Amino acid sequence: MANETAADKKPAAKQQKEKRPTAQKRDIQNERNRLRNRAFKSNVKTAIRHFEETLAKGDAAQTKSSLNEVYSLMDKGVKRGTFKLNKASRTKARLAARLPR
Repeated sequence: MANETAADKKPAAKQQKEKRPTAQKRDIQNERNRLRNRAFKSNVKTAIRHFEETLAKGDAAQTKSSLNEVYSLMDKGVKRGTFKLNKASRTKARLAARLPR
């Protein structure tokens, strides 16, 4: 191929994405979101467990900071649509009620 022209040296066109039916696309999106939500809920449960452990130890400063962490995660979950507002409010209220006065 010693006689290649400039047209022959063009890079190959980008490979087009595979066309999918809308239902299949939704299945892919739902699975991705399900895994993301599952991981996020696991982080929230871990934060709640950490709060309960610090509550049992009796360290007030550490308990307060772990409660703030749970509050933050629950609010982010509501913003993202992982949790409903009432569930987040109920969980936060129940944890706050366990805080020593």
